[in-house]
Amino acid sequence: MKSVLALLSLLALPVMAAEPTLYGRYEYIKLPEIGGQTLKAKMDTGALTASLSAKDIELFKRDGDDWVRFRLATKGADGKVFEHKVSRISRIKSRADEDDEGETTEVAKRPVVDLEMCMGGLKQTVEVNLVDRSSFNYPLLIGAKALREMGAAVNPARRFTAGDPEC
Repeated sequence: MKSVLALLSLLALPVMAAEPTLYGRYEYIKLPEIGGQTLKAKMDTGALTASLSAKDIELFKRDGDDWVRFRLATKGADGKVFEHKVSRISRIKSRADEDDEGETTEVAKRPVVDLEMCMGGLKQTVEVNLVDRSSFNYPLLIGAKALREMGAAVNPARRFTAGDPEC
């Protein structure tokens, strides 16, 4: 009987999930593929995907694949042009009031790239859409999908808990 219970407990181990790592509402994230830039990021469980502030976004083809060329739209950006393979094009819905006729839904198409990120000691590849966020305080937004993939939870009362990226 003891061996049966021991076997059942071993089978249950994969079902038990590890506790998520707790991060603050804002964290420093390093982007090794984007010139090693370290940016302030907002952890936003209300957004689905991650977004990086970019400008001069231009889609092009390379060897039959979709690629994107862009510059960072961040304070202190040096104007360097980055090129990255596009993983997909996202369709972001936003609602806008249309006079007094009711609400309409606008769809913005954004290129999405897979970027390696480093937060604290964690290194993770995350899908990131490119959009000009220069009017926002934080050039990088980490959405719920990326937070889930990182095994992260957010305490909105805390800030910069992971410290400087160590990757």
